[in-house]
Amino acid sequence: MNIDRKSVNAIRVLSADAIQKANSGHPGLPLGSAAAGYELWAKHMKHNPTNPHWENRDRFILSGGHGSALLYSLLHLFGYGLTIEDMKNFRQMDSLTPGHPEYGHTIGVEATTGPLGAGMAMAVGMAMAENHLAATFNKEGFPVVDHYTYVLGGDGCMMEGISYEAFSLAGSLGLGKLIVLYDSNNISIEGDTNIAFRENVQQRFQAFGFQTLLVEDGNDLEAIGKAIEEAKADTSRPSMIEIKTKIGFGCPAKEGKASAHGEPLGVENVAALRENLGWDIKESFVIPEDVYENFQSIAKANAKEEEAWNTLFAEYTAKYPDMKELWEQYHDENRGELLYDLADFWAVPEKAEATRNLSGQLINVMKKVLPNMFGGAADLAPSTKTYMSDMGDYSKENPTGKNVHFGIREIAMAAIGNGIALHGGLRPFVSTFFVFSDYVKPMARLSALMGLPLTYVLTHDSIGVGEDGPTHEPVEQLAMLRSLPNFTVYRPADATETAAAWYYAVTSKNTPTALVLSRQNLPQLAGSGRDALKGGYIVAEAEKDVPDAIVMATGSEVQLGIEAKERLAKENIDIRVVSMPSIDVFEQQPEEYKNLVLPKEIRARVAVEALSDFGWGRYVGLDGEVVSMKGFGASAPGGQLFEHFGITTDAVVEAVKKTL
Repeated sequence: MNIDRKSVNAIRVLSADAIQKANSGHPGLPLGSAAAGYELWAKHMKHNPTNPHWENRDRFILSGGHGSALLYSLLHLFGYGLTIEDMKNFRQMDSLTPGHPEYGHTIGVEATTGPLGAGMAMAVGMAMAENHLAATFNKEGFPVVDHYTYVLGGDGCMMEGISYEAFSLAGSLGLGKLIVLYDSNNISIEGDTNIAFRENVQQRFQAFGFQTLLVEDGNDLEAIGKAIEEAKADTSRPSMIEIKTKIGFGCPAKEGKASAHGEPLGVENVAALRENLGWDIKESFVIPEDVYENFQSIAKANAKEEEAWNTLFAEYTAKYPDMKELWEQYHDENRGELLYDLADFWAVPEKAEATRNLSGQLINVMKKVLPNMFGGAADLAPSTKTYMSDMGDYSKENPTGKNVHFGIREIAMAAIGNGIALHGGLRPFVSTFFVFSDYVKPMARLSALMGLPLTYVLTHDSIGVGEDGPTHEPVEQLAMLRSLPNFTVYRPADATETAAAWYYAVTSKNTPTALVLSRQNLPQLAGSGRDALKGGYIVAEAEKDVPDAIVMATGSEVQLGIEAKERLAKENIDIRVVSMPSIDVFEQQPEEYKNLVLPKEIRARVAVEALSDFGWGRYVGLDGEVVSMKGFGASAPGGQLFEHFGITTDAVVEAVKKTL
């Protein structure tokens, strides 16, 4: 048996051993795709295990994240730091080999994958980032940004709608350095894919604008290698390589069967796998020395790729000092802090203004300080005000453009935003109407799970949307996003709070941020300030040392609280108004500060928000009141809807009196 075939079988046996020891996992993909994984990583992919974060490495995403044992076996064998003990601890508490790959947890994992199709869309984002950065930085003879994005997934990834959305955009953009490896085995959990999936995937990708290639035998290393090189040669189109495999390959009792997908093979079947593959070592987790030596020699050769790039980059920066400075600006994650002392950024207009408009103005201030801002909307930039003037439209014809047109593809847009953030070098943002955060949510959850500083600009934030009616009026979405761990939501009330929200977003390093913005004009509040960076603060103080009551509000409803304060003062009721643009950030403040803003002894509390009351219970307690939406909205002018649903100054006044 030659060393390549032996190395492929090492991946299979090691994966099977890890899954069997855990008595949990998915052996089907690792056994079926071991040859493709080996051929790619050993012969075609540019990567350096001694520096997994090298900027110009090729990216590999395992979209079928359930097949994580394949990725962990590759990382172990290539010397990324995963030990044989880590393989033995597959799927165990605190191990570096969790059930699905987790970005930031295991070195060499480029993205958290598991929800099928998500990795496909994130790969599109990575390829877009490479394409844009290459167009921005490369000079003749100096291809300092020059790498491929590879993504591997199966029939399940192809069935999910997110992959359709993402690959449709990838084809339109002509992302020639995106290569999709399709593990085509015609099996899903319920059995043969004929029961639900009979489309011609090759023709679908051709319609997207991809080059399509077919490998008839998923164990034919030469054919796989030839297809990868053919894919790399076509730089005008992304490529999809369909690789015909057998799920659970090599295990006589399981090969080609749905039962190989998501359960351990069983001790006897693992032994039969060894025998069938001609693997002489009976003991689990033992890999022959010549296999390790093979992987190590490949890794050493790959390290020379980075050495050559380092030399090239040094020559590039010496010849183009202006590009060196720009490169440093693009890769400075602290650069957003320059906005804190920028007067234009904190400027307050005299007139009332919708926070979506204020956000749009801020984006066009920030672009001058943050040249790596890169983003756009799901066909809504004129409405969400997310267009950067004079920055050009990113397209196949103009890859240096900074305004991304994602098309009407919300879930793919969010995943692509994740991919751009994962790639590095860019400060991405995505945008749509707030009500469509329902479409965005699964990928926003991955943003939070991976700790990516992706900014979500979500406008038309309440019944203030008006005439479009309940399908376009968010009610429960704010509570949904607030419930996400490691996800920051800001709903600002005026210009200063909008600036604070953006400042938080572009200085965040490990947290995605959603800016929830109004369609309707809101007044500039006399008491607003940079304490909005603390999430909650006193926007209008009571005359008394101890207020009679506290009114808390966000966004457009803060003004209702201030108006209620003025009305109640005429009746000798003295209240404090607290603006809470970000409950998430407020909760991170010291207890001393939180108690200063919301003293525990003041039980008369009212919360005001033109959305669901879900979540406000922690602040109003048993004695408080919430002025909020109790159902869905309606179609009418926004002002009429606030009256109709009782989100008014009168309602706030009555709620305060009730608490007293």
